[in-house]
Amino acid sequence: MSEPSRRLFFALWPSSAERARLLTAVAPAVAAADGREVVPPNLHVTLVFLGSVGNARLEAVRQVAAGVVATPVSLVLDTIELWPKPRILCATSSEPVPAADALARTLAQGLVERGFAPDLRPFRAHVTLKRKVAHVMGRVQMPGVALRFSDFVLVESRTDPAGPIYSSLGTWALYETPCPTEKP
Repeated sequence: MSEPSRRLFFALWPSSAERARLLTAVAPAVAAADGREVVPPNLHVTLVFLGSVGNARLEAVRQVAAGVVATPVSLVLDTIELWPKPRILCATSSEPVPAADALARTLAQGLVERGFAPDLRPFRAHVTLKRKVAHVMGRVQMPGVALRFSDFVLVESRTDPAGPIYSSLGTWALYETPCPTEKP
């Protein structure tokens, strides 16, 4: 019998007010697209996907998160795209997001150093809006929605016929970098 496991990922989770602003900005594109809409409480920015992790290794994942030193993340979602291979409609950032990229790389590196095999594809800031989208559309500009994150979350994803159910397994703060002290 195999060890019980959990499907895990690290994410940035927008506040309910930020999710509401995002949903207002993307409403026309979401309404025009087919597929299954992501329920508002599940809207997030995935940093690192770990996949299935045995329960015995959960504490090691938490230790990786606890060892991260990173600054808060700010990003602007200003584009709507259909990613055809995973068949998702998502809101993306047209600009690089260095703080989020650095956080994702730091988490992935810490996981690899502890023997995990996270998804190592390059980070791309996005929020999935709809899944199982069949038709193809180009990139569409949208009113920019600014999001700011002062923490990141370890999330468990469980499947349900109605859609995924996400549960937080821990939250870690992101701190402003202290100003360097001046030498007299």
